[in-house]
Amino acid sequence: MIAAIFSFLVMLNPFALFLYLKPVMHDLSDADFRTVFLKASLISFFIFLVFLVFGDLVFQKVFRINFESFRIFGGIVLFSLAYIFIVQGKKAFIQIKGDLHDLASEIALPFMVGAGTISLTILMSEQLVLWQGVVTLALIMLINFVIIMGLKQIRRGMRSKRVQTAFDKNMELLLRINGFFVGAIGIDMVVTGITNLVRATGEV
Repeated sequence: MIAAIFSFLVMLNPFALFLYLKPVMHDLSDADFRTVFLKASLISFFIFLVFLVFGDLVFQKVFRINFESFRIFGGIVLFSLAYIFIVQGKKAFIQIKGDLHDLASEIALPFMVGAGTISLTILMSEQLVLWQGVVTLALIMLINFVIIMGLKQIRRGMRSKRVQTAFDKNMELLLRINGFFVGAIGIDMVVTGITNLVRATGEV
């Protein structure tokens, strides 16, 4: 369970998520942001729960597609997002466009629920007993929530305007740097998906 939590948090990347949510934190009150992010975490949890319970059957029986095809498409989406982060910088941040419920959904998809996290959830369904998987997912969402809210409080606790300004100026730089890692993960997913498809075809 510990290994599953660690690998899932690495893919979820709460520190990068904190950067993406910075404009939302600025525009919403503390109570509104906490409500929105809690809703986004709950939406993400229940989506992950579906894939935990049904696993690969969601793709094979419901959608009738090969999971590797999903992995390849997810890698392309990740690469596209990474390109936007690198080229557009702060313009790629999440912006408030509608009501708070729509914003929660926008945060959940694709910033929390993506091809990478769904893939890990399906692997988790094969490695853990159901109750262990549910507890693990709950702990992951809780840890991610605590990290985001903790970073927000640390940012607010910076009394020096100079420190806050330096912190804010580094946000876009960190976002662009993170884009390279996200892009690399996307390419790796594409390569892995193609390799597995070729291997499966060869075995047939």
